[in-house]
Amino acid sequence: MPESSNVTRRAVMAGTAGLAAASLAPAAKGAAKPARPLPRGFLWGTATAAHQIEGNNTNSDFWLVENVKPTIFQEPSLDACDAYHRYEEDIALAARLGFNAHRFGIEWARIEPEPGRFSEAELDHYRRVLEACHAHGLAPVVTYSHWTVPRWFAAKGGFEHPDSPDLFARFAERATAKFGDVIHLASTFNEANIARLVRTNASAKAIEPLVRAMLAAAAKASGSDRFANVLFADIDKSEAHQVAAHEKAFQAMKAGPGDFPVGVTIAMQSVQGVGSGADPDGYAAELIGPWMDQAAKADFVGVQTYTRILVGKDGVIPAPAGAERTKAGYEFYPEALGETIRYAARLAKKPIYVTENGIAADDDTRRIAYTDRALAGVRGCIDDGIDVRGYLHWSLLDNFEWVYGYKQKFGLVAVDPKTFKRTPKPSAIWLGKRARANRL
Repeated sequence: MPESSNVTRRAVMAGTAGLAAASLAPAAKGAAKPARPLPRGFLWGTATAAHQIEGNNTNSDFWLVENVKPTIFQEPSLDACDAYHRYEEDIALAARLGFNAHRFGIEWARIEPEPGRFSEAELDHYRRVLEACHAHGLAPVVTYSHWTVPRWFAAKGGFEHPDSPDLFARFAERATAKFGDVIHLASTFNEANIARLVRTNASAKAIEPLVRAMLAAAAKASGSDRFANVLFADIDKSEAHQVAAHEKAFQAMKAGPGDFPVGVTIAMQSVQGVGSGADPDGYAAELIGPWMDQAAKADFVGVQTYTRILVGKDGVIPAPAGAERTKAGYEFYPEALGETIRYAARLAKKPIYVTENGIAADDDTRRIAYTDRALAGVRGCIDDGIDVRGYLHWSLLDNFEWVYGYKQKFGLVAVDPKTFKRTPKPSAIWLGKRARANRL
């Protein structure tokens, strides 16, 4: 498939989308400040997503669009990492490495495979995942919707449908009733602003006809006249409904059982102006939309950062000539994380968790170098008094990277595609030691 056909979150980062730390530059150098101790209960962990690791998520919208023709996906997810069956092995491995937290998603498409019909077996499954986290000393960080939705929901119009807020809140209420008492921290949506990022991406615009054809094929396969996917949603129709869905789900989750913080995670890249006439603030505001305001009303904001975006007077400009690029194609710029944390802290004025940060790399030494510099940015933020409460690395496993399939390796742990054997990389050992020492 041609390169222009690849549109995912990380493709967005490589092109014109990203978000967040408008007009930010690293803090001015001055007298060294005494290092602050890490916050009590600081979370060290890894992040995963249900669809990307579980495998055979056949009732989800993504499973369908991966398998219809035409499709923009290079390959289908199929078994993924078989984590649906191997979750306890993965949780035990994360604990042995030295982590104390584990971010994962519950899959709505499994829990409610048909509208209004909830699977007690699947609810029991996810409760067992949560209990396994506790048994191995990991704080479970739960994502209620990591992009995927049930096929029936997508065929109804997804978040473009006016009933969508109540439907998502119903799911959140049912899931929380089953296992809210064992959740440590949760978010309603993963990267709630993703459709804004895709909308501004030049590659996405170039393949709009193919995307429309893919969604039309999915609609036909569903016996519907529509099929909405979160990556390609019409935000003029969907965003207000998704905001309402977040608000209603937030209330359902806070109603318990359990008393866990609830927030929302946002894709944020450091947006920096270059030259006169640049408007990085306006660009960042367009990409963030209403979601930082929602985070400010929630219990925390999840910062998810990978690189920076440079903006000139005419819009996004390329990375500097000769700049190192990651395997995903975007600039190797780990300092973006500290910059976006500062941006989020200033706007949301709420506690911050880094819910994703990482790098696609075949050379694991570059993963260590990237993460070391990113953690230095977190350290600087904490030293300056910013309330950062955790760092969750993307990802525990080499997994299904959406449109790119299995070609991009973000994991600390390699996974054999045939035997599913897990093999920790040197970066996993290195980061685990940092986590065990509680040292940024």
